[in-house]
Amino acid sequence: MYYYLPQPPYFLIVIGLFVALTSGAAFEATLKQKVKEWSKNRSTRHLAQMQGIQLSLPFLGMAVGICLFLDGGLEAFFLPAWLSYGLSISLTLFIGSLIWFQLTKLLAQLERGGSKALDLDAVE
Repeated sequence: MYYYLPQPPYFLIVIGLFVALTSGAAFEATLKQKVKEWSKNRSTRHLAQMQGIQLSLPFLGMAVGICLFLDGGLEAFFLPAWLSYGLSISLTLFIGSLIWFQLTKLLAQLERGGSKALDLDAVE
């Protein structure tokens, strides 16, 4: 007797990885540009407040890509689609919010103490 096993969604894995990597490159370039602009003129605008749509959109793209990648990977292990979507969305939201919170704290620390505040070798 022949049983039908669905094919794993390799397309989701590849597309998710591609979206996450390209959005990550855009996020890195935008973050470097924002910090460089802030360090040149040291405006009255706080560095943590510079997190506008230019920075949050690539971050959101990374989160969506990672979510798709996780979903495809979980479905490759023959988990039901509803369970893999639920797990990947909840993990992505949780970890993404933790990373965004840490980024906000890091930018505030950079603003208070400059780049020397982030030097780990000086902590010793």
